[in-house]
Amino acid sequence: MQESRNESARANGNGTAVHEAKRLLVTGATGKVGQAFIQRLLDDPAHRDFRVRALCHNRTLPARERLEVARGSIDNHASVVEAMSGVSHVLHLATPKETPDSIMDVAVKGMFWLLEACRESRQFRQFILIGGDASLGHFYYPRESPITETQKHSAYPGCYALSKVLEEVMLEQYNIQYGLGTSCLRAPWIMDRDDFKYQLSFGEDVFGGPRWCDLVGPERAQEYRASGAVPLMLDANGEPIKRNFVHVDDLVSAIMLALDNPKALGQTFNICMDEPVDYGELAGYLGTTRGLAGVPIQTPYYSTWLDNSKAKFMLGWRPAYNLERIVESAWNYARAADDPRVVWYPG
Repeated sequence: MQESRNESARANGNGTAVHEAKRLLVTGATGKVGQAFIQRLLDDPAHRDFRVRALCHNRTLPARERLEVARGSIDNHASVVEAMSGVSHVLHLATPKETPDSIMDVAVKGMFWLLEACRESRQFRQFILIGGDASLGHFYYPRESPITETQKHSAYPGCYALSKVLEEVMLEQYNIQYGLGTSCLRAPWIMDRDDFKYQLSFGEDVFGGPRWCDLVGPERAQEYRASGAVPLMLDANGEPIKRNFVHVDDLVSAIMLALDNPKALGQTFNICMDEPVDYGELAGYLGTTRGLAGVPIQTPYYSTWLDNSKAKFMLGWRPAYNLERIVESAWNYARAADDPRVVWYPG
């Protein structure tokens, strides 16, 4: 059912190859991944035959060449039908968090409308879903070996993790039922700018979880924040936890390699750092480089290790960020006065 990448080069009446324009719909286009990806794609001469349509709901994007903005929500059938007109590729990034009142409308009904539009389209070629390790339980369950793409789904408690399972299952079934060209890039926690620094904060400005201030109490949290101390997360046995991360630049690189790539069709890939962050090594590095004390904190969580070998083998992808680089990029990031830290969702 799928054309090869070379079949998009058609011949005009003189026999000269003419590249057929491709239109990519991006949902969640105003988020950290969406904005970074759209900029990379439009700046890349190798993808000059792509036009981007950004489906925006509450926010929008600045105008630029080969970018158009469609307003609407993916849980609205009419909005999806209009946004999908003439679309050949979909990059699905839109996702809610722990919002029981709306999450199934967006994650299930919204994705269903998108997949149905793809199934009925004659122009459609590929649907890329950015999944998450929440569908595999993140660090909620004990593991005896690294997690590969064959791992059974195992959501942790809460509606967000369940939604990520349902998204991946729907994608897989549309590939099986209809031969739809689907690809899933499964990412752990995505870091950008100074996110990694703030996921270690003992203050109310902590990015995501755990909320260290709640685990140690307000007085100790204030003391640790004043000193610049960082949490050293421990498992039930008192061992430093290993936790998966990916930098947004590395995830965008993986999307670029998967886009319009026949090798990615029908496949799921773990996209993450080569090794998870070891909180013991992290505390040691920050102590050595910045004199910051590590505060051991016992938690009910477990170490986990996503295996990214498949993406390396099939896509030729390599992550550029390791522990040192992700720390240095976060601590050295200087925010401009007109660039306030805004967290649109907690994790």
